[in-house]
Amino acid sequence: MLELTNTEFTKLITFIKSNYGINLSQKRTLVNGRLSTTLTETNFKNFSEYFDFILNDKSGNLVRDLINKLTTNHTFFLRETSHFEYYKNTILPIFYNNIPNNDLRVWSAGCSTGEEPYTLSMINNDFFANDKYKWDTKILATDISTRVLNIAKSATYAKDQINNLYPNWKINYFKKLDSNNYQLVDKIKNDVIIRHFNLNINTFPFKKKFHVIFCRNVMIYFDQPTKSILINKFYDFLEHGGYLFIGHSESIKHDETNFRYIMPATYIKD
Repeated sequence: MLELTNTEFTKLITFIKSNYGINLSQKRTLVNGRLSTTLTETNFKNFSEYFDFILNDKSGNLVRDLINKLTTNHTFFLRETSHFEYYKNTILPIFYNNIPNNDLRVWSAGCSTGEEPYTLSMINNDFFANDKYKWDTKILATDISTRVLNIAKSATYAKDQINNLYPNWKINYFKKLDSNNYQLVDKIKNDVIIRHFNLNINTFPFKKKFHVIFCRNVMIYFDQPTKSILINKFYDFLEHGGYLFIGHSESIKHDETNFRYIMPATYIKD
């Protein structure tokens, strides 16, 4: 197996962090393992040759492929259930009578293979019920990995991935494709807008602010300065009274943000 030199490793992780905010400085074994197979398959002599080839690709496709190889995406339906319960039982009732034009704006940032935004879509559908047609409840779902976004777009999941969902969800919101695969029905699938997005860009392009942002288990790959910048961007792009959910293994430094703590991994913009 080819081994990264110190110079090659430094060059690679500096590029990834500068452009995408992802800190791989402690992931040398992972980086080496995931890329060495690619080098063997493509007949590059070393990592430097491979890396230069990627940087000279004007289409950006090879860089996206590199990100797909180096990012780990692990999620499942109803992960960190307490967040979804709070969203359903507290946030939606508050917003039901307090949002102008019935325009509920929710962002799943780092949506991976789609389980998080589709869970939110099913909750919305249950909550609004017969009033759903009066509301715009489309959820923006973004990720930096095109590989996982393609899975999310298919909205297709194996039987064991939906086993622990509420029985009525499995009945009402999924259609069986074959003995092992199920696909979300259109009314849930079409309420999620899936887009490729880099959280490390200087300025977010959104014209309207969000009421709720989920960015869970994404910032574990960022160093503290990058986290702080991102958290404050989220603050700027939330409406007053809006909520931010982060992963339970993540934290926000209270002296670096104006968010107010609500409960574990849950914050509000007053």
